[in-house]
Amino acid sequence: MDDGTPEIDTTPEIDTTVAHPARIWNYWLGGKDNYPVDRLIGDQTTEVYPEIVQLARHQRAFLGRAVRHLAGEAGLRQFLDIGTGLPTVDNTHEVAQRVAPESRVVYVDNDPLVLVHARALLTSAPEGATDYVDADLRDPARILAEAGRTLDLTRPVAISLLGILIFVQDDDEVRSILRRLLDAVPSGSHLVITHTTNAVHGERTDEAVRVWNEGGSVPMLVRTPETIMSFLDGLDVLAPGLVSLTRWRPEHTPFEEPEVDEFCAVARKP
Repeated sequence: MDDGTPEIDTTPEIDTTVAHPARIWNYWLGGKDNYPVDRLIGDQTTEVYPEIVQLARHQRAFLGRAVRHLAGEAGLRQFLDIGTGLPTVDNTHEVAQRVAPESRVVYVDNDPLVLVHARALLTSAPEGATDYVDADLRDPARILAEAGRTLDLTRPVAISLLGILIFVQDDDEVRSILRRLLDAVPSGSHLVITHTTNAVHGERTDEAVRVWNEGGSVPMLVRTPETIMSFLDGLDVLAPGLVSLTRWRPEHTPFEEPEVDEFCAVARKP
């Protein structure tokens, strides 16, 4: 009931002077929800590593394949998408709800622009539900508490962290975050990750990361496939294992896409 009290806008102010990964990624995907500072860093990165644009699109395609598997063959109906980024085509809830309309999806990000767009665009099928949590990856307790309003954490959940673990500099902190998230969900839950490495293009990827880090955005860290794989200890990694985005269950086409320096995996909690 409206008691005449004016609503207070609690949406954080958007800082357009500092580049943000979600908006840079949006720029690479051909979106319009970005600012000059984001395009500047995006262009500087593509100058030394033009493949980054295709890499961004391959990550979006991988998300679709992984979610279709989880909602289909694996039978999951709950998804926790951490590090959502700006809404684009084939978001997690859209893919999942095409397979299973009753799917429930919670998105998590900490960029105010993402929050604004999520509230407007991430709408659910009538049979399911979507929600948005404004939180940082480093605060898994808050993420889980807020997600628990929409998801039943006593039933299996697919937790996805695409392109976000690169912003956590300490390996042990990554392990702690993943452990706290996975400890809160039951057997049969799945973890979906992607992470930048330099196993394919070596020094060219390192140079692109240097440009990114010097540009004022959130600094990122390249890790080896061996280190990334260690984050999955104790989980059952689905075939084909930890591989380049283009090698994870690719769609049947007459052309084979080249490998990219973003590796991915889907793993099940036993």
